[in-house]
Amino acid sequence: MNPPEPRAPIPPGTPPAPTTSPRPSAATIAAETLAPPVTHYENFPVASLLCPPHLRQPIAAIYAFARAADDLADEGDASPDERLADLAAYRAQLHAMAAGESPQPRWASIFVPLQAVQRSHALPVSLLDDLLDAFLQDVAKTRDQATYADRAQLLDYCRRSANPVGRLLLHLYGVDGDTALAQSDAICSALQLINFWQDLSVDLPRGRHYLADADCAAHGVDRATLATLRSTPQTDALIMDCAHWARTLMQQGAPLVHRLPGRAGWELRLVVQGGLRILDKVEALHGASLHTRPTLRPLDWARMLGRTLRM
Repeated sequence: MNPPEPRAPIPPGTPPAPTTSPRPSAATIAAETLAPPVTHYENFPVASLLCPPHLRQPIAAIYAFARAADDLADEGDASPDERLADLAAYRAQLHAMAAGESPQPRWASIFVPLQAVQRSHALPVSLLDDLLDAFLQDVAKTRDQATYADRAQLLDYCRRSANPVGRLLLHLYGVDGDTALAQSDAICSALQLINFWQDLSVDLPRGRHYLADADCAAHGVDRATLATLRSTPQTDALIMDCAHWARTLMQQGAPLVHRLPGRAGWELRLVVQGGLRILDKVEALHGASLHTRPTLRPLDWARMLGRTLRM
């Protein structure tokens, strides 16, 4: 399984330069943990060296699907309404593909291989659709400068932006059962939240508000204060509380590493440790990730590997 900055995951290497997309989300950490050979969907550890060779092509096809959708949502100079229209067309192409229709030329390079994988591995199309639904929501919320009311709404977003990645990978690995799915969801949601707390200094200026209204109110923080990107005792406490929430979720999901066989289990260990190490960095800043983006350095990779061996 492999979910979300983490934006790039291992074979030891230099992490990619920070991007401005906070997105599913669902494997960014996998992204600061398992160096993908493909471009940049930061929530996806794509075809890493630890990925079972027979699954590299299916995972790469899913990655390409998510990457193209992320580009429609976040790249270039298109207006929000143009982005929403393109994502709606892309979604229609997904469902046409699932119905057995031949892919249209615009996205044939994405949907031809994805259709082959969908047929050969019976991919749940509803999970791919959930990812697109999250992209659509992100564009609309950013356009409207909308916020999330509470943690339940944030987790609902994670359910569509991040959790489908883990579930798709479990499907490919042949792992099922309620416990495994719940643990996968906990890891993926944690990765998405960690991405948020790591990227506050990037997201807030872009009108992306992932600190929930209820959490802000509980700590006496208003949106105007957050917009200044200046730390106060209240903003520090807010971010530390959110980091603790993400860590708790990750710890709930971590036992899944023992349910995945061989390379898949080791890859997931690195994903989990990548997320926890980013959280270490966020917490070490004592809330200053509001204006300073924590990154992983060579010594962090060594520490992650050591922790992986002890899981």
